[in-house]
Amino acid sequence: MTTSRYDLDHVAIAAADTSEGLRFLTGGCGGTIMFGGEGPGFRPMQVWIGTPDGDGMSVELLEPFAVERNDFLARFVARHTAGPHHLTFKVPSLTDAIERMRGAGFHPVNIDMSDPGWMEAFLLPREAHGTVVQLAETNEAPGSRAEQLAYVAENGPSMNPRWWGDPTPASGPPVRLRRVVMRTPVLAAAVGFFAGVLQGDVERETADRVDLVWPGGARLGLEQRAESPPGVDRLEVEGLAAERTLLGARFVPA
Repeated sequence: MTTSRYDLDHVAIAAADTSEGLRFLTGGCGGTIMFGGEGPGFRPMQVWIGTPDGDGMSVELLEPFAVERNDFLARFVARHTAGPHHLTFKVPSLTDAIERMRGAGFHPVNIDMSDPGWMEAFLLPREAHGTVVQLAETNEAPGSRAEQLAYVAENGPSMNPRWWGDPTPASGPPVRLRRVVMRTPVLAAAVGFFAGVLQGDVERETADRVDLVWPGGARLGLEQRAESPPGVDRLEVEGLAAERTLLGARFVPA
């Protein structure tokens, strides 16, 4: 799906071995593997957690790979064992996004424009309220999430190459990843960042929580937690029968 605005695309979870996560996301959540491959320092795979009509969100599973070329993910896994690693926002122009970030007082790092098909930059957790934020400009073909899912249903996931094991057959109808929930000691600052700088729309608001939504339907919840460090707290899943923690991430019924 293309948009002239920023769009929250997925949440990424990293671990040395993500096979348990794949079994849960496909078997327990009825998820659909969309694509995966290998890169310098990591190998990703994205799983859609939602319905065929495009209601839900994607989870990216990350494992260290070819760490001699880049050890960023290996260092994360060595430090944390496993857990949520980043949020990815698609942007219409990475150059403009970098200028926007710098104008707002932020400092994008690891800027890479060498591949016209995928250009990226990052904000570190100290500036992005406890998580890494990836900004990415892509040349992916236009199309809705439902159209992408229909293509995968007919042709299978894009594999560049395939490195993962067979998915577990779904044990029930697909659930929906409704939102990623982040905790923050300063709610107003987090809202200013994710709604103001990263262009999320306020969907619901209370004294201690603000829910945001982006054009593609992905959602983020921000919760005031005065005594907690900032960062991803949990993933809220509609249709999930019981809470489950794996790969350092909490999946809870929405």
